[in-house]
Amino acid sequence: MKQEVRQQQDFLSFSEETKKKKKKEKKERKEKKDPQEITVFDPAGNSYYHWLFIITVPVMYNWTLIIARACFEELQSDYLFLWFILDFLSDSLYIADMVFRTRTGYLEQGLLVKDELKLRERYMKSFQFRLDVASMVPTDVLYLLVGTKYPEIRLNKLLRFNRMLEFFQRTETRTNYPNALRISNLVMYIVIIIHWNACLYYSFSKAIGFGADRFVYPDPSDPEFGRLVRKYAYSMYWSTLTLTTIGETPPPVENSEYFFVVTDFLVGVLIFATIVGNVGSMITNMNAARADFQARIDAIKQYMSFRKVTKDLEKRVIKWFDFLWTNKKAVDEREVLKYLPDKLRAEIAINVHLDTLKKVRIFADCEAGLLVELVLKLQPQVYSPGDYICKKGDIGREMYIIKEGKLAVVADDGVTQFVVLSDGSYFGEISILAIKGSKAGNRRTANIRSIGYSDLFCLSKDDLMEALTEYPDAKAILEEKGRQILMKDGLLDLEVAAQGPDPKEMEEKVERMSSSLDVLQTRYARLLAEHEATHSKLKHRVSRLERKVVPPPRADQLSAAPPSAALDAKDEERK
Repeated sequence: MKQEVRQQQDFLSFSEETKKKKKKEKKERKEKKDPQEITVFDPAGNSYYHWLFIITVPVMYNWTLIIARACFEELQSDYLFLWFILDFLSDSLYIADMVFRTRTGYLEQGLLVKDELKLRERYMKSFQFRLDVASMVPTDVLYLLVGTKYPEIRLNKLLRFNRMLEFFQRTETRTNYPNALRISNLVMYIVIIIHWNACLYYSFSKAIGFGADRFVYPDPSDPEFGRLVRKYAYSMYWSTLTLTTIGETPPPVENSEYFFVVTDFLVGVLIFATIVGNVGSMITNMNAARADFQARIDAIKQYMSFRKVTKDLEKRVIKWFDFLWTNKKAVDEREVLKYLPDKLRAEIAINVHLDTLKKVRIFADCEAGLLVELVLKLQPQVYSPGDYICKKGDIGREMYIIKEGKLAVVADDGVTQFVVLSDGSYFGEISILAIKGSKAGNRRTANIRSIGYSDLFCLSKDDLMEALTEYPDAKAILEEKGRQILMKDGLLDLEVAAQGPDPKEMEEKVERMSSSLDVLQTRYARLLAEHEATHSKLKHRVSRLERKVVPPPRADQLSAAPPSAALDAKDEERK
């Protein structure tokens, strides 16, 4: 009977376990089919940055007001209900920040991790989690034991200081005025240090006794020094004079006062020396661009003075530099963008210059890859009023695209204007293609002069041909478009164009190929000689090692030798 009962119990327990397993499997299948997506915040995203601003507010509140409430009793007692509300809101944001950290993603193999368990484990294993837990210890309970006059029991809330620093660092990265932000941050740090020192001075005076001597705070029973605003203002004034080592404060009387002042002086010297050094470096960085630009101007001035350049030309050069600095065109684009990878540099160049390049007729329908290559090769150039961009009969080695300004097609006298070119116009695109049959050849057919200051993009013939080597189809399309433009303007000799490739050009190409082949053969011979020399050195080293190594004795030699000799041989072999 007992055995049957046991069997029934085992069967029931087995069936219950089976049901639980099935439920668990069904739940897992359901989760796999329909996973619950959680919100994960990207540390580089805007949501994360906005949250940093929110959590910075309670951090600043605690860092400035806890010490003030602890030292100035009226501040704590007169606004007690307000402090309880603000403390509650501050602690609520601290708790929300801990939850936020469990939903903050991180990169693993370049991808943002969105696994909730991984994010939680990573946060809980970090040192920051311990600081956050310490900052959330409910020290407010001690109000029940010591009373509400001791807000310093909340000093553990200051452990979130790194969140404020992170917000300032992110802001410095994002802002377009980093130097202004750095200076404002330094001013804020100075004010906070002076504020803390002022609170400590007032507490130190209270410990010694108000009005006990000239050094401490005067007796608050005096109506002039009894108001809270005067207490704080006097303490801030004393703290500022002491930390900045200006002096003009009453000298200390007691030994403890001497030690307090010495400590204050040391702290002031160390902190403010660091701050002044940072301010100096910031000011230097702010003026670095101007100093570098001014150095270039001074060098050119010295050169013009040494070479006895005319005063008129010297004025034009100085005005050109002044225009560059005033209109913020003194930055060398290639120098600035050289630290970026090629892809990002290309994207910036496309964003800035691609629309301008597409305005050129012969590039309107080119491949995107070719346009990207050409965009990276555009060179900005600035011309002064009256400068000639090109003259009739000059050899055309580049084409120009007008970004800003006005250019005039003028007669040989330089005064009569035929046409005025403005933003988006271009010229010189036919001469750099060297189209066969062009009556103008690669010579300029007009005089083009800058009316005012003109900002142009220049594309050289060498850069265009270098880009076209990888795009032969695009080269054929460009040459065909160029022929159509020349035919339309009556500048194409059809007979010469129909003759096919010039034999001289073919000979030049063959010569270039043969010279390149000779260079490759020379390099191959050099590499082969280096390989043979290295091989012979290795053989020589191996043979030397073989001579040094003694081969082990054979088995028949060991059997013929006396036992002691055989043991010695075995020992040698072990060694």
